[in-house]
Amino acid sequence: MQTRESALKIPRLILASASPRRAALLSQIGLTFEVRPSDVVEPPHNIHSNNPASEVTQKLALLKATAVAQHFDDAIIIGADTLVSLDGKLLGKPTDDAEAFEMLTHLSGTCHEVVTGVALVDAGTGREIVWTETTQVYFRELQSNEITAYIASGETSDKAGAYGIQGRGAAFVRRIEGCYFNVVGLPLATLVEHFKTLIPKL
Repeated sequence: MQTRESALKIPRLILASASPRRAALLSQIGLTFEVRPSDVVEPPHNIHSNNPASEVTQKLALLKATAVAQHFDDAIIIGADTLVSLDGKLLGKPTDDAEAFEMLTHLSGTCHEVVTGVALVDAGTGREIVWTETTQVYFRELQSNEITAYIASGETSDKAGAYGIQGRGAAFVRRIEGCYFNVVGLPLATLVEHFKTLIPKL
């Protein structure tokens, strides 16, 4: 069944991300789009230890979107970046299993923030809309053996904070406050709202 958004005359959409989760979310709401990952290299999360997650994610999202936008004359480019913030320390994707174990140990029994920066760039006009969405995530206490087993599942390697709420990592989450889809990687409601701002005819 088509959604209202899919039936509207939305310009060509380009997702500047290789994330299968973000692509699945866009497909879930019925949008037609192309995937063109940017060549922007994400720096290690600890480089940004003194910067707020909202600032870092917005900057990276815009860098990704503008890098791809230069290859198109008429398209809307979607860039996104997600980080986990725990007491001001930013957690990106773990570089190895040891770092994944360290991240999950720190997140055990805590409330942390998942922050996604999103950028929409109109390649035709150069207009940009950039924002962040923040979701509070509450973890239960985790045992070392279950962290080890989770890492062995292979689910930690490409995810900020070393877990995926849409996968086996769901068993770690007691509750959330805010947008669930933001934790997966893309805040869908605000994305559609900003589409309507960027494309007045919607």
